Amino acid sequence: MALDPNLATQLKAYLDNLREPIELVASLDESPKSAELDELLVEIEGMSGQITRRVAEGSDLDQRVPSFAITRVSDPAVSVRFAGIPMGHEFTSLVLALLQVGGHPSKASQDLIDQVQGLSGDHHFETFFSLSCQNCPDVVQALNLMSVLNPGITHTAIDGAVFPTEAEQRGVLAVPTVFHNGETFGSGRMELAEIVGKVDELSGGDSAARAAEELSAREPYDVLVVGGGPAGASAAIYAARKGIRTGLVAERFGGQVLDTMSIENLISVPHTEGPKLAADLERHVTEYDVEMVRSQAAAGLSAGDDGLTTVDLANGASLSGKTVILATGARWRTMGVPGEEDYRNKGVTFCPHCDGPLFKGKRIAVIGGGNSGVEAAIDLAGIVGHVTLIEFMDDMRADAVLQRKLRSLPNVEVRLGTKTTEVIGDGGKVTGLAIEPRDGGEGEQLDLEGVFVQIGLLPNTEWLGDALELSERGEIVIDGVGRTSLPGVFAAGDCTVEPYKQIVTALGAGSTASLSAFDHLIRTSAPDEESAIAATKAADGPLEAGDQIDVPDSVGASA
Repeated sequence: MALDPNLATQLKAYLDNLREPIELVASLDESPKSAELDELLVEIEGMSGQITRRVAEGSDLDQRVPSFAITRVSDPAVSVRFAGIPMGHEFTSLVLALLQVGGHPSKASQDLIDQVQGLSGDHHFETFFSLSCQNCPDVVQALNLMSVLNPGITHTAIDGAVFPTEAEQRGVLAVPTVFHNGETFGSGRMELAEIVGKVDELSGGDSAARAAEELSAREPYDVLVVGGGPAGASAAIYAARKGIRTGLVAERFGGQVLDTMSIENLISVPHTEGPKLAADLERHVTEYDVEMVRSQAAAGLSAGDDGLTTVDLANGASLSGKTVILATGARWRTMGVPGEEDYRNKGVTFCPHCDGPLFKGKRIAVIGGGNSGVEAAIDLAGIVGHVTLIEFMDDMRADAVLQRKLRSLPNVEVRLGTKTTEVIGDGGKVTGLAIEPRDGGEGEQLDLEGVFVQIGLLPNTEWLGDALELSERGEIVIDGVGRTSLPGVFAAGDCTVEPYKQIVTALGAGSTASLSAFDHLIRTSAPDEESAIAATKAADGPLEAGDQIDVPDSVGASA
């Protein structure tokens, strides 16, 4: 597989940063995929004098073919392995692995690096990914880095499309799926800090408790932003530019943007992808003096008598701010039927781009007839064997052009006025879906192996309880400038009653909320009028006839 010339030029420039020799050890056979991989490795070898390549034989031959290891020549324990050909979204993972095994330092915080190096025990990780998955690279790159930093950690990244039999045997029906020492470790996007904390907990460490203690000891922020999507990023940037103390706490930076494959309506940017936009937002935020608290979920909100608002975190820590901006976004809406949670990531999934390749040739259902559902059905029809689109209403809400495209596909069936009553499985994976007419009638069971849920969003606001006013749909009620019903607390983005859930509106709403928070700080921190007059006169000079000062009762009148 020859690299695109532009891609090859970029990779060659990156490889100039190698500090130590590395070896590419390929496990190959006579298959076309092995030939593609070997062509790629030969091309990479020719880009730097620091790189050598050899074909594994005998005991060096890996059980997965084709695959290859990237190994530091001076210390063979520093190594990462890819099973398959890491192109597509995983090409960046390949580049970083080459650089990090070759001694180029990571951009991770020193605190996190110290935590990884301090992990005890032996930890063998395997991550199943797909080349079309935009969530997978973060997990692959985090675990690759951990294996470079700690000799007790190994990692193999496996393309589920190249090794479908193994993926099926191990029950992999969503990516990324991570195994730790042979047991399921987690599924879905995970950041480095989250993985490190979980491994530390498995090893009996107390890093979570130490982190919670450190966070709780922090001084109050002038502006504390909760959420790391477009609204949260915009709010943090606008606050930091005012020169005030700004903090941002987020469970995952980027929010729903990370799950968006193609973005073509962000004004002045004709096309980008969600993960790239999220990375650009994060890079912009880090250019300012913003204290980032990553991989932490908010769990409670309360206002104190001291004028501060406190945000409790799920790890037991708490942070406070003179003002707080809530930008917690939204998440995929679920069907709420029996079996859905039981088979989540075991056939029930929410990302057609990520998980579609795992259902090649199989029968699946898409729930939802809006734009996202119809687009998902169209995309999946080119991969899977058959698609049944199920819409609760009597008409689809998707754009007419999408509906025409959908109905032109030979392997797609549309069921209107139909509700799902149960997700059926065999205990390990989805085997069917129970449906019935919305207005009553005889139900039936569809035999299938995957269910892609595309029925809109729910605001991430359950954690707020009755701390402030919410709409019937659980959205935070705000006025025209982002104020909530709780003084000093503002909100922006998809978690609010803003009717248009768009990236561009979230960016604007975040800046509006931040400017409103700054205005609130000015007004509430200004001294009262009498104190201001007294301070001004004191600065102007000695007292004059007619001036008055307040004398405390404790001061005697013996003079």
